[in-house]
Amino acid sequence: MSSICLYGSASGGIDARHVELAAQVGRLIGERGHDLVYGGGGTSVMGAAEAAARAAGARTTGVMPKALMDLELPPQGLSELVVTEDMRERKAEMDARADAFIVLPGGLGTLEELFEIWVARTIGLHTKPLAVLDLDGHYAGLRTWLEGLVERRFARPLVFEVVHWTDDPAEALDHLELAPRDRVSLPSSEIVGTFADYPSDLPRERRGDLPGAPGGDRP
Repeated sequence: MSSICLYGSASGGIDARHVELAAQVGRLIGERGHDLVYGGGGTSVMGAAEAAARAAGARTTGVMPKALMDLELPPQGLSELVVTEDMRERKAEMDARADAFIVLPGGLGTLEELFEIWVARTIGLHTKPLAVLDLDGHYAGLRTWLEGLVERRFARPLVFEVVHWTDDPAEALDHLELAPRDRVSLPSSEIVGTFADYPSDLPRERRGDLPGAPGGDRP
């Protein structure tokens, strides 16, 4: 058994298919013997996942900052509700309680959670697996933009090796259960390169103008 942290929308009025997807994920979490850690809300994607997980036998832990208690409405049946002082403490508490992460469709808050845990995985701060469950291309534009970052050398291809993208809830859970937990870490010099060869699109005669470059001005 493991604790799976779920990130997803708390917004009402979204397409009902996203809420149905969350219920499928919650049910699978419970049926496979896992527990659920999530943001504590009782509405939308978050609420549907929690209710289905609890109905399927999972222990459900909600983590919510004081400021959102009257907005996201924690469900009465939660196994545990942890109230934090702020959003940063909320995320840290969720991360600490989780053995794996699954990201469902969401907005800015969900994106913030995704990027924080993704970056931490990429630089070796944790070894917990991460899956993004992408229904109907909700994250397609984001993924295209991120692929562009790799092409333009703002990010390494490694970033895509530590996250699993799928539209199948069972496949997402399979990944979280079976993914290797090898630590990933790159020295900063490998990430940004050196001034001698980065950025590579500058003419060689101009690279010396860069502070810190061979032959260039140094602080």
